[in-house]
Formats: sequence, structure tokens, C-alpha cells
Amino acid sequence: MDSQKLAAHESIDLHEIINFKTLCVAKSKLMQGLVFDQDLRELMQKDVDQSIQALTELQAIYQRAPFEAPVPESKPTPIIN
Repeated sequence: MDSQKLAAHESIDLHEIINFKTLCVAKSKLMQGLVFDQDLRELMQKDVDQSIQALTELQAIYQRAPFEAPVPESKPTPIIN
């Protein structure tokens, strides 16, 4: 089953989950600097650590997505001079 490709809707859902978890990690890391309570800071760090582990696992699953978005070789032409 590991070699099976994800369906398109599964890939999109997984992509959205990865984006959401990435934003959560960034927010938790930034908010740690504003928190003075050590217990809360430790809880936030635990959330960051668990989220990073989850992101690593999700990215491994995302490798089974049936499509790739090619990176453009050139920049778009500006429409305003």
C-alpha cells in the first residue's frame, strides 16, 4: 500500500494540512518570545516539537501525490513598465 499514489483530492487535503501545521509551528515559535510563564512556554515548545515530527511524517506521505508543480524557468513579464 505504501507504493500506491494518493488520489488528487487526498493530495490537496494533505497539502492544506501541511500548510496549516507549518503556520501553527511558526505561530507557536513566535509566541514563545511573548510568554513569560515557564509552564506555558514549555507546553508551546512541546507543541512545536510534536508538530515538526508530524510534518516530517506528512511530507513522507505527500511524496505519493500523483502530480508535481513544475518550477517556472523564467519570471513572468511585467505588465506595467
